[in-house]
Amino acid sequence: MSNPFFKNHGPLKISEIIKSLNINVAEAYKDKEIYDIKDLTSSEHNDITFFHSKKYKDVAKRTKASFCLTTNNLKYELPKNCFALVVENVLVSTSKITSLFYPDAINDGFDKTAKDISDTEFNIKVNFGQNVLIGDNVSIGENCKIGHNTIIEKNVTIGDNCSLGSNNIVRNTLIKNNVRILDNCVIGKHGFGFFPIKNNNLRYPHIGVVLIEDNCEIGCGTTIDRGSMSNTIIGKNTYLDNQIHVAHNVKIGENTIIAGQVGIAGSSIIGNNVKIGGQAGISGHLKIGNNVEIGGGSGVIKDVPDNTKVMGYPAKNIKEFLRNNK
Repeated sequence: MSNPFFKNHGPLKISEIIKSLNINVAEAYKDKEIYDIKDLTSSEHNDITFFHSKKYKDVAKRTKASFCLTTNNLKYELPKNCFALVVENVLVSTSKITSLFYPDAINDGFDKTAKDISDTEFNIKVNFGQNVLIGDNVSIGENCKIGHNTIIEKNVTIGDNCSLGSNNIVRNTLIKNNVRILDNCVIGKHGFGFFPIKNNNLRYPHIGVVLIEDNCEIGCGTTIDRGSMSNTIIGKNTYLDNQIHVAHNVKIGENTIIAGQVGIAGSSIIGNNVKIGGQAGISGHLKIGNNVEIGGGSGVIKDVPDNTKVMGYPAKNIKEFLRNNK
């Protein structure tokens, strides 16, 4: 899905892009125009992408991007159609280039466009409480409810028959039909993406959105960060308990149930029909298969295949866990 909210300032010439990277390319490429920066999977011809870990080498081999920010060791994994731009730090370089294409995606201050719902077109069609604010570029479907002190900031689409409780903040989010968001949630804000450089931290632009599919429930005090490069997705009929953190780029499948105080680190993929017990932690860039059950308090630090039950830290097959903890 292309981002519907952040303005792309491309196309940019390769000569403009490499100025901030302190690298050189052949004269034949310098006037080449690049239209967007995307991840390895979604990149098309005339896009630039990035490749920073051998974990993604199989995906890198299939990328359609014309240029790729990468390392000297990884450049040989790229297809012939993709020209490698070798840089010292791939993620820092990616951050700099993303900022050129999407300068508005770096900061997340409060939304100055937000105004009282009574002064908007939604004052008749929405059942709302006290002190509800609505920002620019917001769409709300039929038969929706919004609780007290909730702020729907700019760039939000809400489908039909949705309910948002009190004290919520939502921005840069697509909410489908029949979704219930309980109280005190923060959805669609900037994720925890930055790079320490000397005495400063370089913020990474988050140009993705949050997509919440039909028939989901989001529990009280839950935080769902928008995607950095791709989108953060909550699949159909998935229920999140209270005080859960879903980091940027996480993909949660359909019919999944996650208990309270679970944390899912960035870019992990959770399959369909998954059950995760309370206070479990999922490390970043992992793949949790379909029909997986993860016991409460577990620490998952490696991929979990389909149809598996795991528990403990590090999480292991539940039979092995129980045998070792009699």
